[in-house]
Amino acid sequence: MSFTKLSTSALAILAISATAAAARDEIRRVGSSTVFPYTQAVAEQFANKTSFPSPIVESTGTGGGMQIFCGGIGEDFADITGASRAMKASEYELCVSNGVTDITEAQIGSDGLSMAISRDNDFDWDLSLAEIYLALGAQVPVDGEWADNPYTSWAQIDARLPDVAIEVLGPPPTSGTRDAFVELAMNVGCEELDFVKDGGFDGDWVEENCSRMRTDGPFIEAGENDNLIVQRLQSDPNAMGIFGYSFVFENLDTLKAVKIDGVEPEMDTIADGSYPVSRPLFFYIKNAHRGVIPGFEEFLEEYMSEDALAPGGYLSERGLVALSDERRDELRERVANSVNMPAKQ
Repeated sequence: MSFTKLSTSALAILAISATAAAARDEIRRVGSSTVFPYTQAVAEQFANKTSFPSPIVESTGTGGGMQIFCGGIGEDFADITGASRAMKASEYELCVSNGVTDITEAQIGSDGLSMAISRDNDFDWDLSLAEIYLALGAQVPVDGEWADNPYTSWAQIDARLPDVAIEVLGPPPTSGTRDAFVELAMNVGCEELDFVKDGGFDGDWVEENCSRMRTDGPFIEAGENDNLIVQRLQSDPNAMGIFGYSFVFENLDTLKAVKIDGVEPEMDTIADGSYPVSRPLFFYIKNAHRGVIPGFEEFLEEYMSEDALAPGGYLSERGLVALSDERRDELRERVANSVNMPAKQ
């Protein structure tokens, strides 16, 4: 399938921006640390198959990538950004305010937000979302009141858990992984607490009161580089980490996943939704740079190929959970035709 067709709006912007954008020879990708290894793998394939320069692939976090991507059109601004959540309305508004108005949204597959621990830790970890919230939430129920989190060991949360200090390394607020973890694990876990269920608190209360990670030590912001979290877990048998499934998948020799509500993150459990903390993964294309940045169309064609995206493709070998055949065909058609995403509300 050809990837050279451009929308009318993209062509119009190209006429304006061609001079500014053409000065850069390399494709530039920013964004999510979770999507980073997938784009890096595509970049390697692209560089090996073509004579174009190897793309610049940066891990800036989802939020940081959106700021760069939406900053404007031209050589100073990225062509593509990876995201471990959908673009927010405020980010879309930033794009529009800077003239980035023709964007294609591409969901490349799914991922399971995982907690993992060293294989040197011999406990069979299985946590409920409520227990995860009690370990990491800034405030929790204490003697019938909503108060600062007093828990310092897992055994204080439930006697069946080991009496070891709570130490969980995770992403910073700029990360899409952090956003997704708060929404899918923290908020849902908070809703499962008897204090919240019996108190009749609604979703707005939960979002306002259950979205802050504690800052008194047990939760440690470890930056955007998930490989550093992996290294820390490998050296500390009682520390846990939060990251995308691919980082567990790629380090199964030294790490093991923590089950959540009895379900382990695996390709099948993420794909069928039985793993409770699953999410879609995206990248966003700046259509004004298509046909201007050398090799951009060919790079997108490689990214959309069955070799990359199909079950058993080289991205699934790195932990990406593939879309269905029908959804991959729809995705490929949307990217090929530079379909502009709808405005975010």
